[in-house]
Amino acid sequence: MAILKIARMGHPVLLAQAQPVTDILSPEIQRLLADMVETLEDAGGVGLAAPQVFASHRLFIYYVPASRADTGTQVPLRAVINPVITPLSEDTILGWEGCLSIPGLRAAVPRFTHIRLTAEDEDGTPFTQDLSGFEARIVQHETDHLNGTLYPMRMADFRYFGFNEELDRFPLPLPEIL
Repeated sequence: MAILKIARMGHPVLLAQAQPVTDILSPEIQRLLADMVETLEDAGGVGLAAPQVFASHRLFIYYVPASRADTGTQVPLRAVINPVITPLSEDTILGWEGCLSIPGLRAAVPRFTHIRLTAEDEDGTPFTQDLSGFEARIVQHETDHLNGTLYPMRMADFRYFGFNEELDRFPLPLPEIL
């Protein structure tokens, strides 16, 4: 396994549509997944999409720490391959997001509150799961990476965009609706 370099905002790989994975069990894809796990652990994030490590494949990994989980229980690391997201309502909520490809910054981004995720896991087994809360936010953020979308492209109000240190010193309460 290896720690991979992370693409930063401005690199064209982050703006391209990633290609579907056709052979999940191939050594290339399995190695990429293993390297992404090591990279995510090293970087300290909660999610990582293949385009962020310069691989144009429709896959990402994520987990939810217990402190951010709706149930208070950690959602273990999961591989998501060829995801399709379906909003289960039109309701959205603002929440703070950061990104390993945009280091040092975060912003308030609107996301659907409830989604259905249909995908395959690292063994090629199809699954469908309804998600809400922080887990739904992560999955939408990572799926955006597969579609060439970075979180600033989703922002409704750039007053809620800043450096982590400044936002920690001068917290901005999020409005109910933008």
